[in-house]
Amino acid sequence: MTTDTTWTGLNLSVLDRYLCHTYPWRELKGARRFIVEFLYFGIKEARACLFAGLFFVSIFLVPRDGVLGLPRYDVLLVIAVSIQVFMIWSRLETLDEAKAILLFHLVGFALEVFKTSGSIQSWSYPDFAYSKVLGVPLFSGFMYAAVGSYIIQAWRLLDVRIRHHPSYWMATLIGLAIYANFFTHHYIGDYRWYIAACAIGLYARATVIYRPYDRDRRMPLLVAFVLIGFFVWLAENISTFFGIWRYPNQLGAWSAVHIGKWSSWSLLVIMTFTIVAHLKHIKSRIYVPD
Repeated sequence: MTTDTTWTGLNLSVLDRYLCHTYPWRELKGARRFIVEFLYFGIKEARACLFAGLFFVSIFLVPRDGVLGLPRYDVLLVIAVSIQVFMIWSRLETLDEAKAILLFHLVGFALEVFKTSGSIQSWSYPDFAYSKVLGVPLFSGFMYAAVGSYIIQAWRLLDVRIRHHPSYWMATLIGLAIYANFFTHHYIGDYRWYIAACAIGLYARATVIYRPYDRDRRMPLLVAFVLIGFFVWLAENISTFFGIWRYPNQLGAWSAVHIGKWSSWSLLVIMTFTIVAHLKHIKSRIYVPD
């Protein structure tokens, strides 16, 4: 799988063009090369996290009582939408990428509605908001969209390619099983570890090839899934600490999110990656070079 101009668009920001196409120090070796590649990788990762970073910073800054009479959840929704509009306007994000992020928002929001429903109540959003639908504030879908935004942006900025990607129909089945298990485990048991075992077998040979600077580097794709899942788990701890939502065991006093949620987020990352990979695959098949 490769990145194509139809997907990324031709209008990239000045920073993106510099990061992806400018290599002022090509003949570096040893420690100097490591430092430069490490810095470029960090900058590209930070750039890929732009939406997620700005959104979660707003979680810290918006007071619980809201702003100018507008409840906190509604303020967060306005901020999330504003960030998306800015990224499209500034060409940091293409319309194709925005459409994909909207898909992640809808998928995440549907899960939120189910998980917070009266018969389930895995967690809750205790504060009032005008933008609540079925008891869930609309901004919540952007938390899932943030993960999708990161993967999409990192894919382009790091020129990601996947070697030994499994068959798309098999990856789709795993992705659907992961998503379905978030719903069905309340009724027929939690099969996440069986699904995880299948995913490990499916992606065991898959390698992500990425370019932090001017040379390709490699990493087992499963390691990437686990690492991203870990950082999402950290973000979840921060969000619950600030009372954005609460798990039942956090209603009296805050406690760390159970470490088992790390596995859930890693599986969700696999599902999100599957959607992005499909979109990339479809675009690469449609696009015909000049």
